[in-house]
Amino acid sequence: MEQIKLDDFTNFRFISGLEFSNDGLHACFAVHKANLDQNDYDSNLWVYQVESGKYYQLTGLNKERAFTWLNDNEHIAFNGLRDPKDKERRENGEEFTVFYRIRIHGGEAVKFFEVPLVVNLIRQIDNENFLLLAAYNPIRPALADLEEAERAKILKQRKDDQDYEVLEAIPFWSNGKGFISGSRNRLYLYNTTSSTLKPLTDESLDISSVALNQTRTQAVMIAHEYSSKRDLENQLYLLELESGDFSLLANREHFRYRFADCLDDRQIICIGTDGEPYGLNQNPRFYLLDLISREQCLLTPDLDLSIGNSVGTDCRFGSSRLLQMFGGCLYFTSTEGAHSYLNRIDQSGRITKLTSAPGSVDGFAVHNGNVLLVRLKLDRLQEIYRLEQDNEAQITYFNDWFANERSIVKPEPVTYTNRDGAQIDGWVLKPLDWDPNQKYPAILNIHGGPKTVYGEVFFHEMQYLAAQGYFVMYCNPRGSDGKGNGFADIRGKYGTIDYEDLMGFADTVLARYPSIDPERLGVAGGSYGGFMTNWIIGHTSRFKAAVSQRSISNWVSMANTTDIGYYFTPDQIGATAWEDIRKLWDASPLKYADRVVTPTLFIHAEQDYRCWLAEGLQMFTALKYHGVEARLCMFRGENHELSRSGKPKHRIRRLQEISGWFDRFLKGAEASGQNG
Repeated sequence: MEQIKLDDFTNFRFISGLEFSNDGLHACFAVHKANLDQNDYDSNLWVYQVESGKYYQLTGLNKERAFTWLNDNEHIAFNGLRDPKDKERRENGEEFTVFYRIRIHGGEAVKFFEVPLVVNLIRQIDNENFLLLAAYNPIRPALADLEEAERAKILKQRKDDQDYEVLEAIPFWSNGKGFISGSRNRLYLYNTTSSTLKPLTDESLDISSVALNQTRTQAVMIAHEYSSKRDLENQLYLLELESGDFSLLANREHFRYRFADCLDDRQIICIGTDGEPYGLNQNPRFYLLDLISREQCLLTPDLDLSIGNSVGTDCRFGSSRLLQMFGGCLYFTSTEGAHSYLNRIDQSGRITKLTSAPGSVDGFAVHNGNVLLVRLKLDRLQEIYRLEQDNEAQITYFNDWFANERSIVKPEPVTYTNRDGAQIDGWVLKPLDWDPNQKYPAILNIHGGPKTVYGEVFFHEMQYLAAQGYFVMYCNPRGSDGKGNGFADIRGKYGTIDYEDLMGFADTVLARYPSIDPERLGVAGGSYGGFMTNWIIGHTSRFKAAVSQRSISNWVSMANTTDIGYYFTPDQIGATAWEDIRKLWDASPLKYADRVVTPTLFIHAEQDYRCWLAEGLQMFTALKYHGVEARLCMFRGENHELSRSGKPKHRIRRLQEISGWFDRFLKGAEASGQNG
């Protein structure tokens, strides 16, 4: 067995988008793999045959990932740029989407239809009509119906306008999307027979989700209507597809819908929250809304459960379904403790847990009695499993080679009870080939969020550091997910009780593992974990090296510059600069930067508009100003997801920077950033 390598992730297969055909006889999914030559990811569609249990590759041009099943159950539609002329048009700035159709039993994909929109979602209504959710901006008109001269004029104007951004609303940019002022997601109806495209919603409405009822005669939508500031509150709408009637179903004050779908022809099941009393991160609850009376009733009044999957790993790529209606029930994932599970809720509000195995349910598909899961099982990478009662039968084997060929360190659970009586759950990875008679350096890793969790699933970065001779320790302090609203609530307490939990966990680990050298401790984290890294080095000198990634250093600047700052900062810190600037400054790691003695590496992405570059630059400058050794590595063309879905070469360089920094200050190596 070989030790884990720095670039092993480039050979992993990642699975996403699992979805049954309408008759349930097949399922389609996307498989992704890093391509170092292209510095990108190859993606292809695969098909699973339910009756035979076999699966096979359907597409092979390495660019197919988003798809929809067509009603005949024999074909799949997907978007792509297969024609060189289309690629040239895209490079020249024209905005459009080309859909291809491919038969699942073999044959070449053929061009299906094209629309002058950047389509984010496609759903077939009948043999001729498709519902499209697409990006819309009134200052960027579609070019398809224009004469050549007019089209050329507009394209030239767009090229000239690349030097300008005009901002008229907040948020004005969004992580992974860039500048978004004026942009909306708009709903359209496309008819393939007449090649006509009809907008179904107003240009001021920004739609975040669309769901069709079973007869495909109605669509229920969650949307925001705003002109200058997008609030957290949103609205629920109903669209009658035949008549085009569009009506507001619900517009509750201070309420935020996260999901809505048609339970039957009369009822809609919703997931949402009013944020009382726990604010932005409050766990939502389930509601039923009657389409006749328009009354909304609470289905789960006593529920305190995290809906979704917040188990962290760097071994996913692409998106997968975490909620699905079928047979009058809603299937959904939940995060409980350090694991995620699949559940079902019926219209009476009864919840049934369908999986019990530890690990992470990263996606699923349901049809009648068949349930397929995309999941991470502890030390195993992603595969698809078939759920049979409480047993999970593995049906794909893309990543079995890794567990068979690499030495994977098993996480050892470590828990301790803090002074308030709360149990803090964590884990330790011993160095590969650990010798109890030797002393080793150790790294404390801190997750993002803060409302996410570390678990026992495979985490390449931490396993690699263990293979390089480090103890790696990580835990879920207060503020983390999986233990209810009270445990997750650290509003106004950033850097206090969470700091105590992290330091208490580190003390517990050092007492339990005498092989750790307390004079060679490192700390690292990203996003909220980057904030905590910045905070820790300003409050203790126990760590001899730190790596702060996509961090927050100054809540005053964070509040009015990032894509979520204008609502996240007042909710989480409890003030605005006009109400109490002292409170924001007191909670900012930058305030304490003159106390730092820890050599610190800062890692940021140029297009990270969540915890943007200025936050790292401020902390980096402060350390250099006060004579502390610091280094900042900025990645162009990357955003907040650098460590999880960044370009493969960038992910390799990032991990080289991290391991090199720790080697230099915790192992005494002279080389920086060259390990691996």
